[in-house]
Amino acid sequence: MSKQISAFTNDALGNLDAVGVAEAIAKKQVTVQEVTEAAIARAEKVNGELNAIVIKTYDDARNYNTLAKDGALYGVPAFIKDNENIKGYPTQLGTGSFTSKIAKKNSRFVNQFHSTGTNSLGKSTLPEFGLICSTENERWGITRNPWNTDYTTGGSSSGSGALVASGVVPIASANDGAGSIRIPAACCGLVGLKPTRHRLVPMDGSELMPLQIVYEGVLTRSVRDTAAFFAAAEKFYKNPKLPQLGHVTQASKKKLRIVFFENPAAGKGAHQDAETYRVQLETAALLQSKGHTVEQLPLPIDIEAMTNHYLMYYGFLAYMISHHGRLVLGTKVNHEVLEPFTLGLSKKFKDNKLKLPRSIKTLRQVGADTEKLFDTYDIIMTPVLAHTTPQIGHFSPNLSYEEVSKRAVEFATYCGLQNITGAPAISLPMGKTENGMHVAVQFCAPFGLDQRLLELAYEVEEAKPWKLLYNG
Repeated sequence: MSKQISAFTNDALGNLDAVGVAEAIAKKQVTVQEVTEAAIARAEKVNGELNAIVIKTYDDARNYNTLAKDGALYGVPAFIKDNENIKGYPTQLGTGSFTSKIAKKNSRFVNQFHSTGTNSLGKSTLPEFGLICSTENERWGITRNPWNTDYTTGGSSSGSGALVASGVVPIASANDGAGSIRIPAACCGLVGLKPTRHRLVPMDGSELMPLQIVYEGVLTRSVRDTAAFFAAAEKFYKNPKLPQLGHVTQASKKKLRIVFFENPAAGKGAHQDAETYRVQLETAALLQSKGHTVEQLPLPIDIEAMTNHYLMYYGFLAYMISHHGRLVLGTKVNHEVLEPFTLGLSKKFKDNKLKLPRSIKTLRQVGADTEKLFDTYDIIMTPVLAHTTPQIGHFSPNLSYEEVSKRAVEFATYCGLQNITGAPAISLPMGKTENGMHVAVQFCAPFGLDQRLLELAYEVEEAKPWKLLYNG
């Protein structure tokens, strides 16, 4: 029988978010040991049903002397997605197609993540190579949504979404190549900011991509947690080419010009289902009531064509991993155990590889055309997902490549554009469906203006607080 899975209980973590936990530690109301043990107990309580953890590093987490004591989130328990290297552990990338070597050092982002003072308890689940919208992996099992275990958490940061939403930890790492921060945020009722390109240190190896589309980040339950993380992370690395973000702590009084789009006709790749579009209209009305100027326009780009070019580029990435594993992963990939989606995506590129330069050129042009909207508007508002959270099986790896890719395009239609442009976008839970699942809205700002998104996020969080699993 479908049910909610909540780890929240009356322990040292209570209902606190990451900032609340750090403050409680700083005030000596709780100890790092107490919150660590509480998070471990929570993980052990619910992971059997959620299946969100790949590797447990509890013993390392109990070595508190290694934590960054001057970090703003000192002692806050967390998890790291299993496509990041943690020294002393394998990085399996959600696949059984190779055996990972033990990492000799942390990835750059893990070092930045830990510089904030977070205390990692392990590694969280993801689908094979992070290429699909749900973790339903035969080797690792199914990662389930704590709001209703019949439903997906989204992907690819699936385990991180489940662990934060269920209350195991208040923050977890995530990364986003086509919505993989924003999709699980939308499915699990969380805050998910895909930052401006190079706001955080890039994923190891991503600088070699012809088009840089992968972004590091976190999933949290509150806007202030996301803002606090980015402020703390900036002390580790501050990009001199971007406006300094600093610590955003409240909404701005500035009234914004906001645009959102008409719902395309059914049959178009960008078509929204009724509940998703309803939340768009409700959010537009809320923003107007707060004094912002909100306009609606027809969708100005052929987003269906864009997503097809995006799949070509994703196919290039899948091909590089599957056919050049020794170069990319340091070991050969066994094609016999690769999932149909990975094989199909790779084959799509192989059969059309001469078209890749055109796809990259088209993606860059679509991104540039979209950015022109910011000559008139301060914020672009879209759904995160074109339809509501699907049940487990909708993105089953046992389905054909053609079927999964079709479903992915119809689901995450609105996500990839900001990966192309490099501009920031944030997912916020702005509504719920009749069956109790979250519906999210995406707000996008011009390149470098992550601060504007956080300020707006504070405003809408205060105006329409979202439900968490401890309060229904």
